Amino acid sequence: MLYPMSPKVVELKRKLESFMDRHIYPNEDRFYREAEELGPWKVYPVVEELKPLARAEGLWNLFLPDSGHGAGLTNLEYAPLCEVMGRSHLAPEVFNCSAPDTGNMEVLERFGTEKDKERWLKPLLAGEIRSCFAMTEPAVASSDATNIESLIVREGDHYVINGRKWYTTNATDPRCKICIFMGKTDPDNADRHKQQSMILVPMDTAGVEVKRPLPVFGFYGVPDRASEVVFTNVRVPKENMLLGEGRGFEIAQGRLGPGRIHHCMRLIGLSERTLEKMCRRVRSRVAFGKPVSEQTVTQERIAEARIMIEQARLLTLNAAYAMDTVGNKVAKAEIAMIKVAVPNMACQIIDWAIQAHGGGGTSNDFGLTQAYATARLLRLADGPDEVHRNQIARFELKKYSNA
Repeated sequence: MLYPMSPKVVELKRKLESFMDRHIYPNEDRFYREAEELGPWKVYPVVEELKPLARAEGLWNLFLPDSGHGAGLTNLEYAPLCEVMGRSHLAPEVFNCSAPDTGNMEVLERFGTEKDKERWLKPLLAGEIRSCFAMTEPAVASSDATNIESLIVREGDHYVINGRKWYTTNATDPRCKICIFMGKTDPDNADRHKQQSMILVPMDTAGVEVKRPLPVFGFYGVPDRASEVVFTNVRVPKENMLLGEGRGFEIAQGRLGPGRIHHCMRLIGLSERTLEKMCRRVRSRVAFGKPVSEQTVTQERIAEARIMIEQARLLTLNAAYAMDTVGNKVAKAEIAMIKVAVPNMACQIIDWAIQAHGGGGTSNDFGLTQAYATARLLRLADGPDEVHRNQIARFELKKYSNA
């Protein structure tokens, strides 16, 4: 292996796979059923039942690097574990490793005050509450985050916040208690990347209204509790400002780098699971006198899927290694490349699996529609393909600026 796993990671992966076999896969049908029946405004009992079991086995907060609160793994060490968790929509939250809580916990760990850590980080680490991240807005093209129009205005010892956000994951969850909000404190600054700030907003603050859940391809709550939230004259103490005015983009880059790579790691696991389902399906079905697995087109797709997964995994591990060795800022090209490559790979493999399942593949019975919703969403979340491709091209062209 180009990136061999340490003995510690090998053991954690073994424990994680065992937990998945014993508790996650057998409860997936129940999870999807509860999500459909209870909807995005409720807590799903199966998740709360499994959390203590995961914590008791030491499979908790595995994502946190260089921290006394988690396993202390590097990005490269966490990669194979995150891949295992990505095989099921149920898994990440059970291990307290789900977005956006992971990114928010890292922000609080790095930029929060001791008071913030006690009030918000501690219960998040314990899995007692959840959080949301309010950045994207419906009124502007949020692929360019400098377009954001929400305002954060200083008034004495407080900030007053106004804005409309959507795709604010987790906001409909009754356990969601804290929001990290991005808006403009200095909209006239000539440097467009210093207009923005991030501030902590308790969800029970007057003026915070969760308007509605947003379905992702018709799914409410799975794979994402996307939500629309309106902030009207929301007043919070000046101490809630993170790092300082005008430093929102700085925080965002620190937050989104790990978030992007976590999404890609999980998608590789989801793609592996999808290919497994596809292979089992085509071996069990007969069409035109022979198993579907013997049809040349099927074999070609299986072969291509295996090649694509291996390519994506190596690219992702390379990005993780770069993040660990040279830092997120220097590794931004590697991060951008996986953010384009992996969701597109997953979409293609899931599409082939749906085709192999026939009409049943378009139902919810095989988990393929849920998987596709996740993969397709991630071609937009944390920056659309087009933005990352432009960034990659600029990095490449810069190499020849003196040619």
